[in-house]
Amino acid sequence: MSALWVVVPAHQEAARLGATLDALAAQRDKDFTLVVVDNASTDTTAEQARRFARRAPFPVHVLREEEKGVGCAVDTGFRYAIGNGATLLARTDADCLPHPGWTAAARDALARGAGLVCGRIEARRDEHGSWGRAVFRGLVRLAALFGRVRPAHRRRHGYLAPYRMHAGNNMAVTAALYEAVGGMPRRPSPTDRLFLNRVRRRTSAVVHARDMIVENSTRRLRAYGLLGTARWYLDKGPGRHGEDPR
Repeated sequence: MSALWVVVPAHQEAARLGATLDALAAQRDKDFTLVVVDNASTDTTAEQARRFARRAPFPVHVLREEEKGVGCAVDTGFRYAIGNGATLLARTDADCLPHPGWTAAARDALARGAGLVCGRIEARRDEHGSWGRAVFRGLVRLAALFGRVRPAHRRRHGYLAPYRMHAGNNMAVTAALYEAVGGMPRRPSPTDRLFLNRVRRRTSAVVHARDMIVENSTRRLRAYGLLGTARWYLDKGPGRHGEDPR
């Protein structure tokens, strides 16, 4: 059984999950086990995952998590993987497209001593042209800069590692570290910053792997707009918007 398990939380992702699963099937390093966590979906998300399992080039487990929230789904998936022997964990989301070297890059970074690996995110090519992708890269850099200069993220608050922008849809972590920090917060998005800061208080072994690339959906940005998305990531809630579109 592989040491590496990949977890994909999915809520109402029948329209997009197939492309994510195909991207995982196209990985150069296929020595992993996949866990798809159906997070209280009412569409055919779980059925699609089970159909994929019959043709997948690696073992696939499909779980059901009734408690709504990406943190709940991720935590359930990671703890299931650990309970079945995983020592290395990776995560992407059901609307994202990992590049073919994604699992290899994650495994390599963890093997070289990283506790938590943060990869590089790009805008999905099937959602944007070159101009839209360039704007997205600029926004990501701006958000990363804000995170670094934000007073609450400074190392005097007990952090052992400098702040690095951490996208939950492109991360890898050792099972030992995941358990040591208490796991992913069991709540709706955003959870990424909370988890990263738990890790930063535990270890300095946080690295950024530029060759660990995931193409990211920008549905939330389109649905909420720039200011609404900023409000969301600052944990101020969706404002006048309804349910998280992801």
